[in-house]
Amino acid sequence: MTALHALSLVEAAASIAAGHCRAEELVSACLARISARDPAVHGWAYLDPARALREARARDASTSARGPLHGVPCGVKDIIDVAGMPTTHGSAAFAQHYPTTTAECVERLQRAGAIVLGKTITTEFATYHPGPTRNPRDPRHTPGGSSSGSAATVADAQVPLALGTQTAGSIIRPASFCGVLGFKPSFGRYPLRGVLPTATSLDTLGFFARTLADVVLVDAVLAATPTATPTAAPHPGPLTVGLCRSPAWSQASAAMRAAWQDFGAGLAARGLRVVERELPALFADLLDAQQVLHRHEAWRALGEIRRLHTAVVSQAFADFIDSGARETPARYAAALALQAQCRAELRAVFAGVTVLLTPAAPDVAPAGLAATGDPIFSRLWTALGTPCLGFPGAWSAPGLPLGLQLIGPLHGDQDFLAAARHVLALTAPTPLPAEDRPHGTHA
Repeated sequence: MTALHALSLVEAAASIAAGHCRAEELVSACLARISARDPAVHGWAYLDPARALREARARDASTSARGPLHGVPCGVKDIIDVAGMPTTHGSAAFAQHYPTTTAECVERLQRAGAIVLGKTITTEFATYHPGPTRNPRDPRHTPGGSSSGSAATVADAQVPLALGTQTAGSIIRPASFCGVLGFKPSFGRYPLRGVLPTATSLDTLGFFARTLADVVLVDAVLAATPTATPTAAPHPGPLTVGLCRSPAWSQASAAMRAAWQDFGAGLAARGLRVVERELPALFADLLDAQQVLHRHEAWRALGEIRRLHTAVVSQAFADFIDSGARETPARYAAALALQAQCRAELRAVFAGVTVLLTPAAPDVAPAGLAATGDPIFSRLWTALGTPCLGFPGAWSAPGLPLGLQLIGPLHGDQDFLAAARHVLALTAPTPLPAEDRPHGTHA
């Protein structure tokens, strides 16, 4: 029998609905897991066990209609407001910042019955200066960022769901490094009220979960679609996977290239149509344009914080904001124009192709905690605004994941997730964290 803390979101919700366990039992199991593991993982910026247990008991006592996430605990990235909990943005400058309102995305989860355990660690202002979170697969390696704590706590089975955000690669890269599913929807699909703005033309809310059924259910809740079912509908028509190297291909390690090629070959061997798909030449310039947009818009959004808190913010953050101040209006306008031009080409990119398959990161998670890894394999797709699903495509000998990502047409999220179900059905289940596997086994 699967331990309560290791249940997927859909499994946990079904168990509560069937009366096999109570919300209080599930929350208690997750809190016990956190108590045992977080001293090593450092994924939580703030926890409120008393509040979570109080809400769980209220869910158990309720006789009103139950939402699809009834009694299921979740984590919230610490740039997303929850009334009564601190939102520190990963900075000492906001250590005593307690918002009085709750972000709309969190409200949607709560209305569906979810229980917020606390706030997960983010890099400073969701940029590049890392927090203390370690990779649950190997604590000597980074978990990625900026949604470090959200990815690590879900991968470590401390909580079945955690919200994150992506402006460059802050969902897909941590998912790749920690070996968990990370979903970045189409730009604008989920509400951003109550979420720290970093770059308005790029910021995207997303989340981490452990199964595709979880992803489908949470997407329906966050997007406020009419139905919230735990399985995607069958994909209409033939499914074609486009193997796409992308302009970042030169940065992929030999192991990552092999994982990408082997995964594609495995899909073809199981009957899916697999083709090579090249991107238009102008897409290569979007890698640099995304950085121009990110830097300049971060300066506009966070420059005042950098100015008022010079003595507290990191040098990495100060340098990043200062680089955005130096971007000229002409370069910024050109970057916006290229972004629009490339988005207009997406219909041609997906002509005859259902989804694209690319690496999610250059390699396994780098050793050390001083940086969170290179987001180069996500920059393009974040700028394009397409839905992306990161997943572990292979496992290295030491047990670290090699993450791949599926990419779908802009604003075609539900069909994209239906297609992803067919692709991921051919993958092996994600292994449990190392300390949960029977002695002598390997990932």
